[in-house]
Amino acid sequence: MAMRRFPDLAAGLSRGLAELVGDCRGAAATEFALVAPALCLVLYGTMEFGRMAWTQQALNFAVEEAARCASVTPSVCGTSQQIATYAANEISTGYVPVTAFSGGTASCGHLVTASFAYPFVATGLFSLTPTLSATACEP
Repeated sequence: MAMRRFPDLAAGLSRGLAELVGDCRGAAATEFALVAPALCLVLYGTMEFGRMAWTQQALNFAVEEAARCASVTPSVCGTSQQIATYAANEISTGYVPVTAFSGGTASCGHLVTASFAYPFVATGLFSLTPTLSATACEP
């Protein structure tokens, strides 16, 4: 009797294996589990690089406004420190320090520059640290 059970067990296993291979339940969940990390990485990368482009544009705006202030109203933006403070107040991101800005005079007029090491939110995903810079000069 014991000999008879083994062929039945083997036939039952092969039948169960055939049913398992042909079963499509859960295929969408498996495919999503394989694709979701790449999709999330692309989505997060798009948001981070969009934020970096926004910060670059805000930096450009701040130095242009500070150079214009130094040209038009020297009582407010007369010294290098006043120019840097004015530029830092004009930037809308809020995380660019005053030390990133410098102002002075050049052959073109009032020159304002900014250099800023951009911090990504998740430094583990992006190992690079780009330096954003902007320059503006008003006569």
